Amino acid sequence: MDVSVNENMVTTAFELPGYRVVRNIGLVRGITVRSRSILGTIGASLETLVGGNITLFEEMCETTREQALELMMQHASSHGANAVIGVRYDSNELMQGVTEVLVYGTAVQVERAA
Repeated sequence: MDVSVNENMVTTAFELPGYRVVRNIGLVRGITVRSRSILGTIGASLETLVGGNITLFEEMCETTREQALELMMQHASSHGANAVIGVRYDSNELMQGVTEVLVYGTAVQVERAA
């Protein structure tokens, strides 16, 4: 069965309006580990002198979160899910300059409610 999870079917809520859960598949996750480059760190350090958004880190964080989300959706799809509910993000610094981003949720099969 080749099922895929669309971003519209991923939510932090525990239900999808207009759909009902017909099968609970279980926990799925996506993990990405990133390190900052020396040039990126220097560039971001210079941005802190001016104040405001540190765009180099902002872009790196957004890219990392998006990759982790995509990995979670692939993990869910590989188990036959077409939706993921109860999605949460977590991050940890593994060592200085190295960060793990984890996204996890409950893989489910849903169908349109009658």
